[in-house]
Amino acid sequence: MSSYFWAQNESNRPDLLCGQPADYLVEEKHFTALVCFIVVLGGLLKMCLKNSEVIVLTILSLSGFVIGQMAYSSVEVHQIVYPLLRTSSFSLYSYFSPLIIFMVALDVEFYALKKIFWQVLLTGLISFSTASIIIGYVVIKFNKDSWDLQSCLLFSITLGIIDPLRSVNSLKTIGISKIYIDLIRGESLIICSIASIFFGNFRGNRIHFSIFRDLHVGIELSLDILGSIIFGYWCAKIIQCILADVFSNMLTNIILCFSMVYMTFYIVEFLGMSGTLALAAVGLNLDSLTFKPKIEFVITKFLRIFSSVYEHLIYAFFGIVIGCGELSHYEFYTITFIFILFTTVNLVRLLTILLVSPILMHSSYEYNWRWGVVIMWSGIKGVFNLLWAPDVYNLAERKVEVPQMFILYVQVISLLTMGINSYVMTQSARKLGLCVLSLPRQMALQNATQHIQEIVQNTITLFKTEKILTNVNWTLVEDKTRIEYIPFSQVSHNDMKTESTADEALIEEARLHVAAIQMSSFEEQRNNGILEIEAARILIGAAKCYYSIQGKFMSIYDVSTYMRTRSWLIKFKNVLTFLEYRKEKIHFIPPESNTFLTFIFHIVFSEEFEYTGQIINMIYIYPMIIHLWPMARDLNVSALISINYYFMFLYVLESTLKIIILKRKYFQQRWNTLEFFILVIGIIDIFCVYFVKLRPDNLALIQLTVIMGYLRIIRFLPLFKIIVPILIRIADVQIKKRFSLMYSITKGYIKSQEDVKLLIKQIAVCESIYQKLCEILETNKQDAVKELVLIEHEGRDVVIALKTKQAIRNVIAKALENLTFLCSRGIIDKHEVTEINKVLLKKLKALNNFPKAIPPPTPDKYLHNIIWLEGKDVLIDFFKERAKLAYFDSGDIICKGGEMPQGIYLIISGMAILHSLSPTFGIESSQRPDRGSRAMFTEFCTTGDVIGELSCLLKREIEYTVICETSLQACFISLEDLYEAFDAFWPSLEYKVWLKLAVSTAYQYFESSLIEEDLKFQKCVMFNQAYVETLSSYNDMTIDNMTMKFVIIVYGSVIDTKTEEPYFAPCIIPTTCEQVQGTSDLSKLLIIQASELTQRNSNTNLMASVNTGLRITRREYK
Repeated sequence: MSSYFWAQNESNRPDLLCGQPADYLVEEKHFTALVCFIVVLGGLLKMCLKNSEVIVLTILSLSGFVIGQMAYSSVEVHQIVYPLLRTSSFSLYSYFSPLIIFMVALDVEFYALKKIFWQVLLTGLISFSTASIIIGYVVIKFNKDSWDLQSCLLFSITLGIIDPLRSVNSLKTIGISKIYIDLIRGESLIICSIASIFFGNFRGNRIHFSIFRDLHVGIELSLDILGSIIFGYWCAKIIQCILADVFSNMLTNIILCFSMVYMTFYIVEFLGMSGTLALAAVGLNLDSLTFKPKIEFVITKFLRIFSSVYEHLIYAFFGIVIGCGELSHYEFYTITFIFILFTTVNLVRLLTILLVSPILMHSSYEYNWRWGVVIMWSGIKGVFNLLWAPDVYNLAERKVEVPQMFILYVQVISLLTMGINSYVMTQSARKLGLCVLSLPRQMALQNATQHIQEIVQNTITLFKTEKILTNVNWTLVEDKTRIEYIPFSQVSHNDMKTESTADEALIEEARLHVAAIQMSSFEEQRNNGILEIEAARILIGAAKCYYSIQGKFMSIYDVSTYMRTRSWLIKFKNVLTFLEYRKEKIHFIPPESNTFLTFIFHIVFSEEFEYTGQIINMIYIYPMIIHLWPMARDLNVSALISINYYFMFLYVLESTLKIIILKRKYFQQRWNTLEFFILVIGIIDIFCVYFVKLRPDNLALIQLTVIMGYLRIIRFLPLFKIIVPILIRIADVQIKKRFSLMYSITKGYIKSQEDVKLLIKQIAVCESIYQKLCEILETNKQDAVKELVLIEHEGRDVVIALKTKQAIRNVIAKALENLTFLCSRGIIDKHEVTEINKVLLKKLKALNNFPKAIPPPTPDKYLHNIIWLEGKDVLIDFFKERAKLAYFDSGDIICKGGEMPQGIYLIISGMAILHSLSPTFGIESSQRPDRGSRAMFTEFCTTGDVIGELSCLLKREIEYTVICETSLQACFISLEDLYEAFDAFWPSLEYKVWLKLAVSTAYQYFESSLIEEDLKFQKCVMFNQAYVETLSSYNDMTIDNMTMKFVIIVYGSVIDTKTEEPYFAPCIIPTTCEQVQGTSDLSKLLIIQASELTQRNSNTNLMASVNTGLRITRREYK
């Protein structure tokens, strides 16, 4: 490793073969200026020739060649490039390759690669083997230079490498499916890793061609591969831990990330393994969730910048090395041999694709001959081929006179493949229709473009109303902001006629959109702190796993299958619980006159007695070892027999004392039964030994005695009494972690379904597709809700801990937002912000040690969960005196549709299912002919949910039926007590109940419109941000659009007094309406005030604006 660029084994030869030796005093200076010149030149060329990277690299190579020729003839220039010529080839490889390998591996989609891992692995092995054999044969056959067999083999390995950086760059910009990009990159990473292992073993003199087939070489290679992967995996875990620290800033993370990459490479290479394979493992085990959003962007930019600079330097440096040689060595046959090698490389690639096509056809992706044609041209060479080229000479058995020819062949072929193969590959993809967007895809993109254009037009319409923009030329603005849909590649007219537009094709395209939106939602939830990183990674992995299955919409059960079932943990814990030793103290009152029984009673039920029994069992380990060791047993036969008698006496004494006190109850404890069984076996063992002494010639008796001697090992089984409680605690912790993980996953899945619903109009290209998507998404959401409720029922303490932790996180996040706001307005300076920020981040970091379970509160504490009580003691005490506990078994009916309400139920534990038709919102069916057919509605109710609020407010028949799914406990507040409270706290309490229901209904149906509104119940009450207006029949209300941002009718119906257009709940009344009149007996309208008015109301409470909020229960009639 410390050799010069061209290693010399012969002392009588000069240091340098590429040019004249340094026959002057070498002063290493100005080399840094040369490096800077190359970087600047490369940057300028890249800026001028934006889409011609191969031309940039060619110019840099020629520039390096010119500099090398100048160094050959000029001492001054030779002195500048001399540090490069003295640099070992492995040093250059160590400087440049780690960062590029890490960037390539980081860009590969690990989940997609894992799905086709065996296909990629076989493709890489076949490609490496085919290239090594065929190219090696061609070099031996056609090369005029006297290269030995080992040089030809190493040269064929070098030329057979596919550059992971350049092989797919041209495909990424033309809309090719990413699965094939990952396939090519995965293959190239495998080839690079294998080549690095081979070169590393050759470099360490562990492999010579003569002993290549030795068995120990194969074992060493296997250990190198396994060790590199394991080391890379743990380094990835270390990087994840570093980046997970909330106190680390962006600069620190970037420095640590880059330094860990190089340190991993150097340590693995120092240990004699493959640093390339280790870094590939590091990059594959890191994903977008590992990095914070801004850090990921910056790190990716840095990687691209450095990889581009490194590539420019490599081509320029090797151009210099080639130029330092004599021109007389370059003949016309050199050009001929280059074209022979170029043809061979592409023919080898063609043969490889023919060999692996059957393998790829068995994958789950639509591989066909067209993809084979494109992949055939992906064998592009690049920087890795160049970095290994000098080692062909350094590791050769016989040195050649012109070592720079190895680099020349590799560099020219890499430039040819970059130019020719990249062009042919992209043109083939276009001509064969692999870049063409399907008609459903084009329809979806066109629909999205129209939606964006509508947003632009609405923005222009809004700006026209602003006084400051009255003199703007809006015609020009509209013309310049008009967006026209231009797809990547148009479908031909004939294809548009023949391509099926059936619902199946449109549904499939929509399914892919749904999966993409879900994955985006999972990442956003992770970035916002809603999802833990492990839950987000599992959800994204499952989404990508099912993405390729045609017609498959991922359900929550698919996610559970993907992450493996948790039932074995619960079964394991149940077995341990069954085996757990429970010391039950009986009610034994010894007679006063019997001091002996009293003494024994205190002994048996003392802690010392239990400890003594365990110590006896542990002490017997040593005699048992002697007994099992034949040589030691023969020397200590009599001692072992005496020790056995002694220990059996102790076992008999222990059991006797327990039986005296416990009597028949002794055998009710399983461990006592086991100890008694061990005692009986021990007594039989003693008798067997005794009878052997009497009849030493009885073979059957001797065999029985030997077996009984080995059975003494069961005397250690009682020691498991100590281990079982520890195992139970470990299993309990793991079960709680799994419950916590499954709850987070299910919550994240439900949130993603809601996010998809917000964008479903843009996904669906027609009404029928929209309806089908709604049905599928609603079914999947209901399944997820059911699973969520079951998890809450099974692990209440875990769910309480999770919700508490999330509430704390939300409060701290809101405080950080307000802190940023105060700093941006200059209210507090940056130093104060830093100190406060540290305090908040410490609290955020402390959540990592938050308990996994919190015991559920007592029933009276659940009254705090009723939002409209606002946690006020006077209200809670009022209902605490009147509330009653109600118990229901599984299958019991809590309330039935059509009956009058008896009161409201606050669920304390258990789960219930609510069945009903779609809510009427107080509107007769005759008034709404479009709602004649009402769909069935199902919802799951669990701990903390309230049932019956709306029915009690209206004193009308219940519209739903609630049935217990499990045993259920609820806090019941009767109708009379509720109205007594309304009278006692009139009118605020009844109004707050209506406000809670109104906000719930608004969020239920118009969440997409209210996504920017902060309608937390406490904020609505405190700042009057939203309030409820009541209209009876024929009463009017004027709508002021200046102060009222939204007017939503949540119950009843109204009409526009000017146009007489009816509006039925739930509905957002348009801004064109100036006055409404009630048409139902009772109508409720939710008015959301404009932000300016809200801000004015809350200015006096700026510092109190940090609030946790309470999650709005999305039910409109409970």
